[in-house]
Amino acid sequence: MAEIKLFNAHFTLPELRHILYVLLLLFIPSKADGQGASASKKDSKKIEILNADIYEINDNIDRDLNRLLGNIKIKDKDVLMFCDSAYYYKTKNQVRAFSKVHIIQGDTLNLYGNYLFYDGTTGNAFVKGKVELIDKDTHLYTDSLNYDVANRIARYNDRGRIINDKNTLTSIVGVYKVKDNLFHFKDSVKIVNPDYVMTADTMDYNTVSKIAYFTGPTELKGDSLDLYCEKGWYDTKKKVTSVWKNAVIDNRKQIIHGDSLFFNDSTGYGESFRNVVIEDTVNHIAIEGNYAWYYKQPEKFLVTDRAVFIQISKQDSLFVHADTISAITVADTSLKGYRLMRAYHGCRIFRKDLQAKCDSLSYSFQDSVIRLYTSPVIWSEENQLTSDSMAVFTKNQQTDRLELYNAAFIASQVDTIRFNQIKGRSLTGYFKNNELYKINIKGNGESLYYLLDGEFVTGKNQSKCANIEVLIEKGKVSEIYEHDNPEGFIDPPLPANPVRLEGFKWFDNLRPRKKQDIFNN
Repeated sequence: MAEIKLFNAHFTLPELRHILYVLLLLFIPSKADGQGASASKKDSKKIEILNADIYEINDNIDRDLNRLLGNIKIKDKDVLMFCDSAYYYKTKNQVRAFSKVHIIQGDTLNLYGNYLFYDGTTGNAFVKGKVELIDKDTHLYTDSLNYDVANRIARYNDRGRIINDKNTLTSIVGVYKVKDNLFHFKDSVKIVNPDYVMTADTMDYNTVSKIAYFTGPTELKGDSLDLYCEKGWYDTKKKVTSVWKNAVIDNRKQIIHGDSLFFNDSTGYGESFRNVVIEDTVNHIAIEGNYAWYYKQPEKFLVTDRAVFIQISKQDSLFVHADTISAITVADTSLKGYRLMRAYHGCRIFRKDLQAKCDSLSYSFQDSVIRLYTSPVIWSEENQLTSDSMAVFTKNQQTDRLELYNAAFIASQVDTIRFNQIKGRSLTGYFKNNELYKINIKGNGESLYYLLDGEFVTGKNQSKCANIEVLIEKGKVSEIYEHDNPEGFIDPPLPANPVRLEGFKWFDNLRPRKKQDIFNN
């Protein structure tokens, strides 16, 4: 076998190949080792000192501690730092800076303070002493601030003040996500604007869109709008709000409640959804339903889905239900005009002393008159009143008088087969303390009433005359006066032959006897 002499040593060819192979393994780095070296080099990137008038190292104290004085400029990644003096910990990759601290990141962010601690490894900065952060048109003022340079997130925990456009925001705790232009505030949150003041428990605020988001009890008080909610948002620039959870809006014309409310203060338009209540404290009325839209000026609204109109009274409130209830402001000679309310499709009215049904009605705030149309029926105590159309005149939230037009008819039940009946062309009923006490019938009057001895029917009085006056006491007919050529007769009662005047109808099964009955078909 051939031998090769190398460094005065003799090797066979196989031995020489083995030696070369071992040497290759020792001196050629593996792929993993190369990656590790590269990563280590990347991780070991240090803070750069770009400028300092004086650069001192004291070996007797700490060789790792570098003291910098005058016109200091420091760089770490995309961050520049300026100050009057600093300590640079080279091994720890940290800086403590003092006096006129100024941090610049990107094209828009500037951070100022009197003291800075910066960790180049974690990318975290702590600034305190008259701290000011400026990002575009947003200015943040606080005593101390933590700033995550890598993620561009600023945090304060001991009160802060933010000025953005016309809004000044304050809170105990705040987080500013620079990339998202979003502030998150907690604890004693307050926005002061020339037009309103807003307070909240928790709030997010976008500095670009100028939209505030609420996630806790929130209250806004302004010149033209008051608001309360526990969730929602408010566009401070466009004056548009959408709120829910115990939401209330007072637009100086109405107080609006609902599970969800939307209102544009610039246009005066709003919408409400579920459990809607619109209150008018001046006129002592309220509207309820599950959906509503409304305009502030000229004032008008529409409510549907279990819609109810309420005329509020300390003694006895009046409730009106219909498929749809709307109101508009009608112009007149006065500068303000007056409101006209309409209810249509399946109207039902309930008050303890007065109930009614009709297809549609209107209520004028000018003369406080409720007008009923299409097969109206009114019940007062034991009396049922019907006609082609009706008008209920109110005064001080109480019924003053009642007028029936064309085919007026009054009926009251005596027993299972007998009914007292009075009819005529028109009718006027008069009320005192919400109780019907007198009725005047004019034109083509007819009457049929039964004479009683205790609970026993003793006779039947039937007559005709031009006009009839009826006195009522405690809901029952007490006296009847017939005027202008009365004609009539008294007969004994005939149980087997009950008498009905022309036009008689009995709608007792449709009468709402409690407030909940107004929703019955």
